[in-house]
Amino acid sequence: MEKEEIEYDKHVDFYWSNLVNSLKLFSCSKNELEKLIEPAFDPIFELESEIDYAFTPVLFETIFRNNLIESKYKTELLDFKQLTDEIPSEIWDWEFLDEEQKWIEVREKANELLDKLGITDRKYNEEYTTVYDKNGKIIKQGKKVANKT
Repeated sequence: MEKEEIEYDKHVDFYWSNLVNSLKLFSCSKNELEKLIEPAFDPIFELESEIDYAFTPVLFETIFRNNLIESKYKTELLDFKQLTDEIPSEIWDWEFLDEEQKWIEVREKANELLDKLGITDRKYNEEYTTVYDKNGKIIKQGKKVANKT
């Protein structure tokens, strides 16, 4: 194994958590996403950023190399990413989440994938989340982040 792969493997739990969180966010209705709003957590922003990070090729591959997700789901997950990429920019807004067919299709597929992966809860995992106030002071820190400091 290459030295670079070993470094990525050290953080595979984080990459897996990010991928699952992304699916969880896309599985939510407008009402469910609104409940997640906090001063430093914008679910619409998180929908976009989590999915892009989760599917960064080297991070995505690390999840499969470490068998956290069976390889038989790889193509289906990549197809899901493509489906999210096809959401037109003009409907990336609250008012369309429960109305537009594309959002409904994405939500159904996210739920289907979570079920296939054996993930029964839809609660956003904050174990790696750190939230700062406007002065840079930590106001909330996930337990897995805290354990690494």
